[in-house]
Amino acid sequence: MNLADSFQQELDRILTYWRTHAPDEAQGGFLGKIDNDNRPDPTAPKGAVLHARILWTFAAACNQQPNAENLAVARRAYEYITAHFLDAEHGGVYWSVDYQGRPLDTKKQIYALAFTIYGLAEYHRASGDAAALAHAQDLFRTIEAHSFDPAAGGYLEAFARDWQPLGDLRLSAKDANEKKTMNTHLHILEAYANLYREWPDARLRQQIKALLLDFTDHFIDPKTGHLILFLDEYWQPRLDAISYGHDIEAAWLLLEAAEVLHEPGLVTQFQQTAVQLARAAAEGLATDGALTYELHPDGYLDADRHWWVQAEAVVGFYNAYQVSGDAQFMAMAEGAWRFTQQHILDKQNGEWFWGVHADNSLMAGEDKAGFWKCPYHNGRACLEMLARLAQPHPAASTAE
Repeated sequence: MNLADSFQQELDRILTYWRTHAPDEAQGGFLGKIDNDNRPDPTAPKGAVLHARILWTFAAACNQQPNAENLAVARRAYEYITAHFLDAEHGGVYWSVDYQGRPLDTKKQIYALAFTIYGLAEYHRASGDAAALAHAQDLFRTIEAHSFDPAAGGYLEAFARDWQPLGDLRLSAKDANEKKTMNTHLHILEAYANLYREWPDARLRQQIKALLLDFTDHFIDPKTGHLILFLDEYWQPRLDAISYGHDIEAAWLLLEAAEVLHEPGLVTQFQQTAVQLARAAAEGLATDGALTYELHPDGYLDADRHWWVQAEAVVGFYNAYQVSGDAQFMAMAEGAWRFTQQHILDKQNGEWFWGVHADNSLMAGEDKAGFWKCPYHNGRACLEMLARLAQPHPAASTAE
């Protein structure tokens, strides 16, 4: 089986899994939790990010190849988001609802608004539904009104339901409680770039360029080439881990955003950035081809192999190969894909395992579906690789 066929086969497998196991036929939308053995928890809370990522994945699959079944899944996600996650009173989206669709955690995490824009823009492209684009535009304006920092630039992390200050800004329990984070900025940029394809608005364009500069000015460490994950509102870095998965994900997402603007000088700049970040991320590669999780400030290497990190490694290293022509990057992408096929794909129950430890034993107690386990990273990796493998390959070189 050639490389493109392997990605098509895996994409079909992922989409089939989510069409089969994820819909909540009793309460609507999608189940909030499915464990590693495909056992659903019908009373688990439902996350905005899960639903937005399902929306994006199935809409994107339709945009690659029209399919009525996949469009129906995307429509299901769209209808649930608009009925249950959008806050009609204060704007934005709730972080979570209960299993019956009632508001649960009503904080306004900007990360969740960004992913909702990302999914809505993709769904508009797939369906032509003007209301989906209008919702995305409204969320863009909401982020700009409440989260954008006009004094220092960038975006503040989270707010209470009514947009008042919030004490706990963290996206998850393992994150630092800081006002500006790389992760949220990366996914605002990703969302804005996708929205710009559907709505080439001047203000939106301006903010995409500003976000790209936030990365070159603040988030990319000029000494190491790695990303700085957490900063205060004045862009002062906070000591934290090196995240190899985020390094390689940003490598290609930053370039994608620059390409949307069609400015040759900006594209050239972020082609160089893509190679820089890929070289930094490659420090986390293990001898078996996997990309390890993160390096802690004290020098401890968390060598677990998470599913999303492998998915981003495949795309990010292949992107660096396309940009530079350096065959080493192609080998890295192929190595990460081989490892994923051997150890991350659940060939018995479907979808991908959350991850494995350094000895390839399964990371126990993790989900197949939940607040963070969605078809976005792995589905997107397959879609990206299918599109990229259809393009002419660059001549091998060692160019920077």
